[in-house]
Amino acid sequence: MTASQTDFSNLKAVFVNCTLKPSPELSHTQGLMDNSIAIMEAQGVSVDLIRAVDYQIAPGVYPDMTEDVPGGNRDRDDWPDLAKRILDADILVIGTPIWLGERSSVASRLIERLYGLSGEKNDRGQYLYYGRTAGVITTGNEDGAKHIAMNTLYSLQHLGYVVPPQADAAWLGEIGPGPSYLDEDSGGPESDFTRRNTTFMTWNLMHTAAWLKSAGGFPQGGNSGDEWADGKTFDHPNPEYR
Repeated sequence: MTASQTDFSNLKAVFVNCTLKPSPELSHTQGLMDNSIAIMEAQGVSVDLIRAVDYQIAPGVYPDMTEDVPGGNRDRDDWPDLAKRILDADILVIGTPIWLGERSSVASRLIERLYGLSGEKNDRGQYLYYGRTAGVITTGNEDGAKHIAMNTLYSLQHLGYVVPPQADAAWLGEIGPGPSYLDEDSGGPESDFTRRNTTFMTWNLMHTAAWLKSAGGFPQGGNSGDEWADGKTFDHPNPEYR
């Protein structure tokens, strides 16, 4: 495989593991995510890791759900600090196990809280997540990997993340009770299909993030929420259509 000549050392990535197991319990999702992390770190990418269940992430769609803010209903919410770590990264990778064919409840709450910041703008007047890229990793012993990738990547691009080609990777064990990804004789770490997809996803995330960063973010033009709200005319052949 030809080595990339691109310098990725100025990139930051955050991996959010949405396992239901608190630390230090073994997470098979983390086991698969570690392969992507290793590729990024070998290319000089700075990696931050969050196991979401270790924090109190309150339900809701406001930036802060503590009782001292409008709409708040909890005495503690760790989300504001976690959001800063996520927004500090050029790359977001969400990892989740499969439960009943769906992503974990922790992953759904993460998406909800990300959505709570979707109305904020960057310094170009674009929505806050513009200029960042995202991918998803899933593990499990039942069907649902592509369904989870479809839903999660749609949610992330809807918020403003750029989704590169083949931005998901998964490992599925035998349907029903049986070994999970890191278990002995599971075949998970040796799966050529999973290794390939994890590698392609990781490199495509790095390439896309590098392009966006070198351009100073996602191109500006016809996509400013501030200009739209101010009633400024956008370039359109119909002058009545702003």
